[in-house]
Amino acid sequence: MPGPEGHLFPRFSQRADSKVPVLANWAVIGIFLVMAFAAIAAGRDFLMPVTMAMLLFFVFTPLRRFAERRGIPDAATAAGITLSILLAVGVIAYAASGPLSRAMSNMPIISAQLEQKFDSVRDSLSDLREAAARIDEAQNTDPGPEEPPAIRIQQEGETTLGTVMHMAPLLMGQVLFTLILLFFLIASGDLLYLKIVQSFDRMRDKRGAYLALRQIEDSLGNYLGAITIINAGLGLAVGLTMWAWGMPGPLLFGIGAFLLNFIPYLGAITGVAISGIVALVVMPGLFWPAMVAASYLGLTSLEGQIITPYFVSRRLQMNTVVVFLGVALWAWLWSVIGMIIAVPVLVVIRVLAEHIPGWEKFGNFLAGDEPPALTDEDEDEARELVEAGAAAEDGPAARAVTAELVATHDATDAP
Repeated sequence: MPGPEGHLFPRFSQRADSKVPVLANWAVIGIFLVMAFAAIAAGRDFLMPVTMAMLLFFVFTPLRRFAERRGIPDAATAAGITLSILLAVGVIAYAASGPLSRAMSNMPIISAQLEQKFDSVRDSLSDLREAAARIDEAQNTDPGPEEPPAIRIQQEGETTLGTVMHMAPLLMGQVLFTLILLFFLIASGDLLYLKIVQSFDRMRDKRGAYLALRQIEDSLGNYLGAITIINAGLGLAVGLTMWAWGMPGPLLFGIGAFLLNFIPYLGAITGVAISGIVALVVMPGLFWPAMVAASYLGLTSLEGQIITPYFVSRRLQMNTVVVFLGVALWAWLWSVIGMIIAVPVLVVIRVLAEHIPGWEKFGNFLAGDEPPALTDEDEDEARELVEAGAAAEDGPAARAVTAELVATHDATDAP
């Protein structure tokens, strides 16, 4: 029921000459969104490398343009970029292959050590174990003979290895597809930009489309460049820290920290968990493994709370809630690759929102704590309303103070 001051939410407006009900329009939009997400999830094997190639194309286009001004052919620049990426992937894979193969060969020993460590933990929690056994007896369950933890861990390791071996051909195929598409995009020069600009009729619209593409270049390049340098520094710090703790494979920890930190939030959590589990195997007791995990957590917290906000432009910072939801959405759609491209895609969407008429408020919603000012007075009015409501003690007080604020603005705006 609406309150005395009117409806709690604004009505959906409808043009007078429109023959389609507003609710029908929203129903069509909802159906389209559901079908679009289903299509994106179903076409992941094709869309993932295409999206990655397009993002890399925007990142490396300024380099291609820089080389073109110095007389270097676009095809040569494209070949150099793709070969450099392939070489970097190969070097990282080769550096990680040694520690990974040693870890897999020592999997029985690792599983036995974990079994002993968890046995000591279970002994220290014997009261809880007895209570759990009594609950099982009360429920009259028959779980059967418990499988030894060592066997379970070994089987899980074999299953994971088998999954990786099964996914390796598909992953390599997608990497090659991405690099080949990236080569053709860069070698074609400004052809893609020309086709996009040609799709608009008026010269003003053509200029706006071209400037939007250039801003996407700048935003993606600045964001991914800064994040890559920061992640490299984090990987170096984590590797040195693990070496100082005497952890096995500090190089692998450094590479893992560098790669995992491209995944917001979940990458740091995964790194902390892995370092803690490995420390449980190689270190006595529980205190020192906890210290190792805490040191990893401290480095990632320092990076996420201080270094990245300082070096990444305020213009590129995003709403943290939107970033988290975006990462979760793309993880649901495209798994790990989706989590990696989630923030770059949000950066592109935010740039487009600044250039598409009617999307300004959506871009303002994607922005961080200090979003750019809108072209009208909506931002100041919204900030004033929220601050006035936040000062109220409860709901009725917020209703009263905001009603007074609305009445004041209505009286001011009245002729």
